[in-house]
Amino acid sequence: MADTSTETQCVFRTQGITKVYQMGEVQVHALRGIDLEFYAGEFIVILGASGSGKSTLLNILGGLDLPTSGSVRFRGRELTDADEDELTWFRRQHVGFIFQFYNLISSLTARENVALVADIARDAMDPAEALRLVGLYNRRDHYPSQLSGGEQQRVAIARAIGKRPDVLLCDEPTGALDVRTGTVVLDAIANINEQLGTLTAVITHNAAIAEMADRVIVLSDGRVSDIRVNTSRKPASGLVW
Repeated sequence: MADTSTETQCVFRTQGITKVYQMGEVQVHALRGIDLEFYAGEFIVILGASGSGKSTLLNILGGLDLPTSGSVRFRGRELTDADEDELTWFRRQHVGFIFQFYNLISSLTARENVALVADIARDAMDPAEALRLVGLYNRRDHYPSQLSGGEQQRVAIARAIGKRPDVLLCDEPTGALDVRTGTVVLDAIANINEQLGTLTAVITHNAAIAEMADRVIVLSDGRVSDIRVNTSRKPASGLVW
């Protein structure tokens, strides 16, 4: 687990964040006062039922959305007063996103899909190296149509890490995959966390994945209902789904 003894290790700190959506005349409270800290090198799993606020929290951490109230700090920098240009720069330089669906460009090879993100980063990784880290170096010149679903998701992981992000945010990354393929994808994410020291947060409804984490954060009705620390982490191959 990451060394959390110093302030410099704190990547994100949220204090009292809320998110309220106006749906016609109805207010929907997605988050109801979230206080959390996330540290460099941690592997975090965020659990919760549908509607518990998991994706809303991830979007706020990643600068895709802003809270209705409260504070979000990234390495001490307040994000809630950032304008759109500042948030765009933050996302480009510091955050890698992995979603349930791969969003690859069908006319580009795996290497070219990864290069798209590397081209806008300051200290980009060679696309072929990013693909090697997820076990797809030998498939680097294949098109998405020539890859399985799990391979396409691993290309999406390589694309996310190609800019060497401080943070990797994963929203149900195995949601569209079978157990065997999902295990391979989770192994790739864990490998990135260990080799690059990237703060990694995975949101899922699959409680088995929690055994891979340093810390497990459980959300319920927009609140943190539980936080637990794992004394040891299991590999994806050791999970019982």
